[in-house]
Amino acid sequence: MHLQPPPPVPVTKIESLDPVLERLEAQGRPFDPDLLRRVYGFSADMHRDQVRRSGEPYLFHPLAVSYLLADLKFDQTCVATGLLHDVLEDTLTTRDVLEKRFGAEITELVDGVTKIGRHAYVRRDQAQAETFRKMILASAKDIRVILVKLADRLHNMQTLQHMSPEARRRISRETLEIYAPIAHRLGMAKVKGDLEDLAFYFLYPHQFAELHSKIQEKVKLGQEEVERLRERFRRTLEEAGIEAEIGFRVKRYYSIYQKLRRQGIDISRLYDYLAFRIITSTDKDVYAALGVVHQNWRPVPGRFKDYIAMPKPNLYQSLHTTVVGERGQPFEVQIRTREMDLVAEEGIAAHWRYKEGKGENLASDLNILWLRQLLEWQKEIQDPRTFLTTLKIDLYPDEVYVFTPKGEVLCFPRGATPIDFAYKVHTELGHHCAGARVNGKLVPLRSTLTNGDMIEILTSPNSAPSRDWLNFVVTSRAKSKIRHWLNAVQKERAVEIGRPLLEKELRKYKASPKKVYDGKAMAEYLEQEGMSGVEDLFSRIGFGKTSPKHVVARVLSEAQLAEPAEEPSRLRKVVRKILPFGSGPILVKGQGDLLAFLAKCCNPVPGEDIVGYVTRGRGVSVHSTDCPNVRNLLYNQDREIEVQWAKDDESRYRVTVGIEATDEPGMLAKLTEVIAKLDSNISHLEAETVEPGLGLIEVVVQVRDRKHLEKILKALRSIPGMSRVERRMSSGNGARALP
Repeated sequence: MHLQPPPPVPVTKIESLDPVLERLEAQGRPFDPDLLRRVYGFSADMHRDQVRRSGEPYLFHPLAVSYLLADLKFDQTCVATGLLHDVLEDTLTTRDVLEKRFGAEITELVDGVTKIGRHAYVRRDQAQAETFRKMILASAKDIRVILVKLADRLHNMQTLQHMSPEARRRISRETLEIYAPIAHRLGMAKVKGDLEDLAFYFLYPHQFAELHSKIQEKVKLGQEEVERLRERFRRTLEEAGIEAEIGFRVKRYYSIYQKLRRQGIDISRLYDYLAFRIITSTDKDVYAALGVVHQNWRPVPGRFKDYIAMPKPNLYQSLHTTVVGERGQPFEVQIRTREMDLVAEEGIAAHWRYKEGKGENLASDLNILWLRQLLEWQKEIQDPRTFLTTLKIDLYPDEVYVFTPKGEVLCFPRGATPIDFAYKVHTELGHHCAGARVNGKLVPLRSTLTNGDMIEILTSPNSAPSRDWLNFVVTSRAKSKIRHWLNAVQKERAVEIGRPLLEKELRKYKASPKKVYDGKAMAEYLEQEGMSGVEDLFSRIGFGKTSPKHVVARVLSEAQLAEPAEEPSRLRKVVRKILPFGSGPILVKGQGDLLAFLAKCCNPVPGEDIVGYVTRGRGVSVHSTDCPNVRNLLYNQDREIEVQWAKDDESRYRVTVGIEATDEPGMLAKLTEVIAKLDSNISHLEAETVEPGLGLIEVVVQVRDRKHLEKILKALRSIPGMSRVERRMSSGNGARALP
């Protein structure tokens, strides 16, 4: 077992304003030291007596954030916002006070960075999603909101060791899913790499330690070879009359880890962990240098990429090629100009418009065009979790370039399909998509697109979106358009079902449906429930979220309800078919007599955040909010219903745990011993050797609640040789309460 190495990124520790001012001056940034001193004094006063979990004064954090922003060459407004970014969230300061002292511009930025408060009745995922929605909206107006937030997150990650293990995992996962991709989309390669490596360090400490040790060993052993290669690069380019700077770097730890997992190989079989960089003066020299490299080293087929002719969406430009050295070892070579290198490393920070803070030019800039498109595509998404899910998808780097029949180049995430292509071109093209030709050949709609494909969409007036499309489209635009269409169709059907059910219930009490719909009691009920009209009420009944009996009890008077009712047996059968009755570990809020059952796909356990989904004829299906199926199930918000865990539930729940471990004697014995000591039982266990020295174990354990599960996972992760321990959300053995 390897000793844990120090974090891959050193902590930015600043204890006064002077280093910040010195950094601004060194970067050649114009600034007003008096303004920044006033801002610093105000922040120091507001955060007085506050301390971080490390025990240090809280003020050290905003100082570090402002220093990081100065180091990234952002303007003094950004730096001032860094000093003030927590005063609205963590102190009693108000917007009005901030605006009077420092103006509207700084106040807007500070407010954009501030989290939305989480109330007791709001789940963490909802508060998180609303915070990101607010941040994206503010950033579309002024990109500096995201820049301050990235610096804030980077320093928080540098000091994450002071948080609890659960918080470290949650924050690291959020960093990998949202903040690192945002940095990538803004072209800020260094910030992205720092965030990913820190998240990797805290999320998978054992894997990081092992990878760090082996990479350092490889670098040490190959130092002489690297220097020899660099000298040969310099000499061959000089002989060709090309002026260039030659450098090299070890690839980022998280990038290497991803490649190992993607290709299913061991670190011993990884050769291209180094990347040489050739920096030239002109575009012409870039391509000339490529020719020299290919003449002297054999290129690997299929590993050449020209990001100069077709830049990435974040404006990254470079030539990438992989060549084979004299000893048969492949290595990567990146070739670009000095200007391209600056943009590649600093991204938006290298852009003069943002350095000078000229916000009027933002609308036309490609760096933030994706932000505006994101907001346009997601205006109709009201559910915060759906917004957060589609945001994560949108933030993944676009890596597939395809052509329209007219020769236009479009970018897509990996795994995109012809359906994604159709919806990106036009919504109606997607709605009426009946087939697709890729490079002239008919292909299934779920086929994945590859670089260089020419796509042609076939349409039919009778074609319409299918719910199955949600299982394979990957872009948020396609998902939102499909959901919007399905919502409209399903709501029409729900209204057709709900109206006769309610009217039949009303007639039992000899009430006129038309008079009830136009009455004051109905208007008050609709307003209290947040419905815009009776059509919404019909759809809620049709979806099974509200029972006709419940509505009648709210809108009829006591005298009407006391009238003799007709025999309801036939109607009760209909209602029971839509809304089954029962009891269990789940309570449906406001509808205590609805049957709720735990979904088998995600194995929810007590203590987790859960969400209910009204099914047809089977009651309410309860899922973990982290369930991968939730994003597709809840494409219609009208079918979501609030649920909660029942108190004093003594049941046990089956949860599947997946483990990657060293294949050695005694490993299963250690595993079963740990689980038994923590008062759990094993319902099912499978183990197999997938390659020499590596085994996969799937074990189903019985747990009381989320805390019990976390104790088991933590104990399993501490066993030497267990490199990856994760809860599996699968349809395997389910998460049913044991009898």
